[in-house]
Order: sequence, then C-alpha cells, then structure tokens
Amino acid sequence: MQGERGRARARDFLLGGLVGASAAVAAARRRRMVRRRREQRLEQPAGLAAFEGAPCFEELLEEHAAGIEP
Repeated sequence: MQGERGRARARDFLLGGLVGASAAVAAARRRRMVRRRREQRLEQPAGLAAFEGAPCFEELLEEHAAGIEP
C-alpha cells in the first residue's frame, strides 16, 4: 500500500512539474509577443498619424491652405 501511494505521489509531482514548466514557457512566449507588438506600434504609428507624412496628405494640406477644393 505504502509503495503504491509513494509512486502515485511521485507521478503526480512530476506531472505537476511538467504542467507548471509548460505554463512558464507559454507565459514567456506571450510576453515576448506583447513586447514585439509594442515595439512595432512605436515604430509604425496607427491611425491618422501613419498618413501624416504621406505625399498625398501633404498635397491635401497644401490645397486646403491655398483654398482649393478637392
């Protein structure tokens, strides 16, 4: 009885360690992805900020300043 209980506890301990290790690896991977997305967002602005440097936007601003309707 005691031998079986000890083996069961050891097996449960090893399985728990395996599950915990896989959770740690998944969390680390998720953190890397979040950091990479954040860096990309800083390099490439979203929304109107992405178009402010575009030639077509600058032309539109010049036309608007000159009073020309598109």
